[in-house]
Amino acid sequence: MSDDSTPGLRAEGLVKTHYGEGAPAHAVRGVDLSVRQGEFVAVTGPSGAGKSTLLHLLGGLQRPDSGSIWLDGECADAWNEARWAVERRKRIGIVFQFFNLVSDLSVADNVELPALLAGVPPKRARAERTELLTELGLAGKERSMPGELSGGEQQRVALARALVNRPPLLLADEPAGSLDSKGTREVMRLLSRFHQRGQTIVLVTHDARLASAADRVISFFDGRIADDAELDGGTTPPRRSGISGVLELKD
Repeated sequence: MSDDSTPGLRAEGLVKTHYGEGAPAHAVRGVDLSVRQGEFVAVTGPSGAGKSTLLHLLGGLQRPDSGSIWLDGECADAWNEARWAVERRKRIGIVFQFFNLVSDLSVADNVELPALLAGVPPKRARAERTELLTELGLAGKERSMPGELSGGEQQRVALARALVNRPPLLLADEPAGSLDSKGTREVMRLLSRFHQRGQTIVLVTHDARLASAADRVISFFDGRIADDAELDGGTTPPRRSGISGVLELKD
């Protein structure tokens, strides 16, 4: 499923500091990261560790103070906000904890919108939307408004929206953080299903159940990577290395 020789996502020396009323918050401190195509990586750690900031840097939602990001071998250092927006429509799907659906648009319109913005013909956008909503168990909900859905249903709509353009990379930021146990199981099952088809996924979560579905679990603490464990039925020991496709630990 994965091609060890071709990282779909790579970052070197990422640094991000937040400045507010108090002391500066060093959210990300020199992180090196490489994710193979088709790999499912979970980033875990306590609240405030910097997990979400790392994910936002990888998706271009925030800009690093220093460091570089490569997507499919292309360096993003010179990309402006408009270019990052294009990449998020075409090559990067993002799912958030609180869904971020457009409240005054129907389910169908929420899912189709990224496709239309990316220049997909309306007929094809509708076909992609129909296929995804059916697969995610939301057939018949097309005309519903987000506020009429349960939390689990809204997150499934958000997942459909993130995947409608078939992006090579899916970034998920605490996708079950506001869901009950049933909704969490649904999200875990769906992420696993798409991963089995070759979807590259980077997931930020504090939930061990979601993390257990990944190929690798990265422990993030105080803006740094504390551990990188590759999962294989509990028989493969954690590995730390500088070779392509594996996280490099950096103080």
